[in-house]
Amino acid sequence: MNESFDRPETQQPGSAGGRLSELITGRLNREQFQEQHWTGSFWDYLELLEKNPSIARNAYQRLYDAIMAHGFERYQLFKRDCVRYHFFSDPFDNGADGIYGLDMALMTLVSFLRSAAEGYGTDKRILLLHGPVGSSKSTIARLLKKGVEHYSRTPDGALYSFSWLLDERCEVSRGDGGEAARTHEYPSPMHEDPLILVPREARADLLVTLNANFKPRHHNGKIKIYGEPDPFSRKIMEDLMAFYDGDWSKVMSHVKVRRIVLSEKDRVGIGTFQPKDEKNQDSTELTGDINYRKIAQYGSDSDPRAFNFDGELNIANRGICEFIEVLKLDVAFLYDLLGASQEHTIKPKKFAQTYIDEVIIGHTNEPEYKRLQSNEMMEAFRDRTVKIDIPYNIRLDDEIKIYQKDFGPERIKNIHIAPHTLEVAAMWAVLSRLQEPKKSGLTLVQKMKLYNGKSIPGFTEDSVKELKEEAPREGMEGISPRYVQDKISNALVTRQAIEERAVNPFMVLNQLEDGLSHHSLINDEETRKRYREILAVVKEEYEDIIKGEVQRAISADEEAIKRVCANYIENVRAYTQKEKVQNKYTGKYEEPDERLMRAIEEKIDIPDSRKDDFRQEIMNYIGALALDGKKFEYNTNARLYRALELKLFEDSRDTIKLKNLVSSVVDDETQEKIDVVKQRLIKQFGYNETSATDVLNYVASIFARGDSKSG
Repeated sequence: MNESFDRPETQQPGSAGGRLSELITGRLNREQFQEQHWTGSFWDYLELLEKNPSIARNAYQRLYDAIMAHGFERYQLFKRDCVRYHFFSDPFDNGADGIYGLDMALMTLVSFLRSAAEGYGTDKRILLLHGPVGSSKSTIARLLKKGVEHYSRTPDGALYSFSWLLDERCEVSRGDGGEAARTHEYPSPMHEDPLILVPREARADLLVTLNANFKPRHHNGKIKIYGEPDPFSRKIMEDLMAFYDGDWSKVMSHVKVRRIVLSEKDRVGIGTFQPKDEKNQDSTELTGDINYRKIAQYGSDSDPRAFNFDGELNIANRGICEFIEVLKLDVAFLYDLLGASQEHTIKPKKFAQTYIDEVIIGHTNEPEYKRLQSNEMMEAFRDRTVKIDIPYNIRLDDEIKIYQKDFGPERIKNIHIAPHTLEVAAMWAVLSRLQEPKKSGLTLVQKMKLYNGKSIPGFTEDSVKELKEEAPREGMEGISPRYVQDKISNALVTRQAIEERAVNPFMVLNQLEDGLSHHSLINDEETRKRYREILAVVKEEYEDIIKGEVQRAISADEEAIKRVCANYIENVRAYTQKEKVQNKYTGKYEEPDERLMRAIEEKIDIPDSRKDDFRQEIMNYIGALALDGKKFEYNTNARLYRALELKLFEDSRDTIKLKNLVSSVVDDETQEKIDVVKQRLIKQFGYNETSATDVLNYVASIFARGDSKSG
């Protein structure tokens, strides 16, 4: 052998390999590994159980506790008490599968699991997540699987199964000392709880003792032992009972209890079934199949040792089984699900009904569910399902979070995404999902803002609640987040984006509009037309947003605002007290400056008939602050602050000559002022040099068209 390929047995200290190995081994926890791979006798398991009965919880109790273990927070939404469960923010994978804006649907889901954990009947139902494509149904199912897998690795989520110790042929044969041989280990094929080996006549007393010590933190469920061991374990147990002449204690000496960790990849306690070609579906994929190679060894295809208990429902025992597009299953499969849900049993080929303990979750979209409703043959299946609607998100802030997760600055580092780019995409998606409000004088954009928690004069929380009640199916139709994500991705790889290393809202809006022509889920021209009209509405809203930002940037001279504010307050105080104001230059006392006060108040739409009330409100507000020992500042009152900004912008606009920006020639003085405004846009609103210039130019062109608004 060539000596150059020889490797030293140990790495020299201080070498690169040594440092790298330390980086790896430093992240490993051997003690935790040993805890998660604990083994012991059946009697050791009973001792563990006596100290901590929760290790014998059923699948629903364990899943519910896994959710509650991450805590929750309460808040008010549309005048309803809401709960946000931190579990669904995906703490297991740094928020990669975090769910936003679906708290109401998730509350219904958790209530279903709570009821099942208590044993109130929903544990005998299939949980059916129903909603439009891209509404997070698969993500929710994935989170539940991921979460219960993570929970099983923690001390609170520990659970146990067992193996049989027999000879090399998996038979009961006489070994040393007159007892059966224990040379080889054969795991329970369905990861069953060791308690299932307790004979029925001894279970009642055992459960009384266990439940006396069982103090669940999050529900009032009880520890129960259902059914009989699977056919494989039943066969082994009967053979051993015959060998030991009915001495159950000696039979248990062949049981090795081990802690298990639920894992979809290892096919332990978590299964996923996805329908394939309808003509080739076989129910053995769910309930296992004969191992033909072992028939010769055991002599019969009805010997459970010659059977693979590895169908999705078998391996998902003790955990979760997810059915992707469940309503596309062949009818024969659905019959298997009926027994699995209602009776908690499955029927493997050639064997008796076998008990299972698992949460069954399916998900489907609207067309498939409508087909189920119209199929009378599926009545039994409908009766055994609990449907939970998973709509699209209809809160703007939550929709923005969805896109920030994939396109935020921590993910996209080499391309500048201009402010409001993700916001306008989210705005369009949310507006497409909303129904036109029936209330007169309320626009679709205003409705979106009300749903997002913004106050609009004339509308209260009761108004928002009414809007929700008049549109119960809101969010079940519209544009999918997936479509928007695809178009943002397209915008990021356009030639313009790569050359400029930047993406702005118009680039994304153009991609969204271009994609409508061949959107596979839009079947009628009327819907396509509506979505294009919403794009125009979003562009108008975006123009208002950036005009406001430019106005603020121009009028962001803090000292100037303070002066205008002090002047206004002095005049308002004199006006409400029916006094005069001293002119600083002449020293004479004059009437309050009505023109100044109205110029500011008109900026926030205070009519002449309401000016007295508004001015008195301001003085009362200042007085209330003084009583609390607080000082009134120019930015203390949000409405007045906005009015002062707009007034200062109006005063400054001609000085800065913003309209001259559209001209190719800008004098040095104007350029200097424009540079100050640019820096404010960069510092205060998150623009970079390019996007700040673009926004200033665009807003300047709007003003050049005379398309400005006063407020």
